[in-house]
Amino acid sequence: MAWSIAEVARMSKVTSRTLRHYDEIGLLPPAWIGSNGHRYYEEADLLRLQQILLMRELDLGLREIQAVLDSQLDQVAVLREHHRRLLTERNRLETLARTVGRTIAELEEGRDNGEMTKINRPENLFEGFQPPSEAEAEVRERWPQQWQQSRQVVEAMTTEETEHWQREVTQQMIRMAEFMVAGTPVSDPAVQAEVDANYRGICRFWTPNAAAYKGVGQTYVDDPQMRANFDKIADGLAVYQRDAMTVYADARLS
Repeated sequence: MAWSIAEVARMSKVTSRTLRHYDEIGLLPPAWIGSNGHRYYEEADLLRLQQILLMRELDLGLREIQAVLDSQLDQVAVLREHHRRLLTERNRLETLARTVGRTIAELEEGRDNGEMTKINRPENLFEGFQPPSEAEAEVRERWPQQWQQSRQVVEAMTTEETEHWQREVTQQMIRMAEFMVAGTPVSDPAVQAEVDANYRGICRFWTPNAAAYKGVGQTYVDDPQMRANFDKIADGLAVYQRDAMTVYADARLS
């Protein structure tokens, strides 16, 4: 069974113009083109479009999405991890909504009674708030001046700059995953060139020496949140990234 581009646009809420663009860049070619020049899509194409839209919701750029879909990475595992993270975030936001709602109710009750609000369980005020990751806490403790400097740079970034930076980071992670899946040694010049790009990216915020850069790599492995960010792309990527950074630090920063 096949659907025309107009039918796919209606079902997916993706414009025909966008679908034609996806075809032009090779991200989502149609199954076939009719004699009338119209594009037609089959079930496999609809499933691929769903994956594209899911990853767009996660702020991945089109080039990163194409790299994931066309690579040897386990797409189901990637999507399963994305799904888990979305459910976790949904639960956290629901908890935050309950926290705010409960606080509003208590404040209104106190105002209606003309009394100061009494907090029976103060810990309820903080349900749903997300603590800083272990990696962030360690950087703040070990390199407080550099951490403050990096925070100032991040806070000064525009929304567009932040999105561009996040896309760059995701692209680097995907390229490193492709090296890992291909069995490329971490000392390989191509891998080290990618690590150099990673190091230069970090230097936009602060300039780590060899020990500090190795420490950053170690937090990718030790911190559960950071490790999950890498391993959602490919299992074992955090360790591969750390080992490649250690080679780079010994060769270039020592």
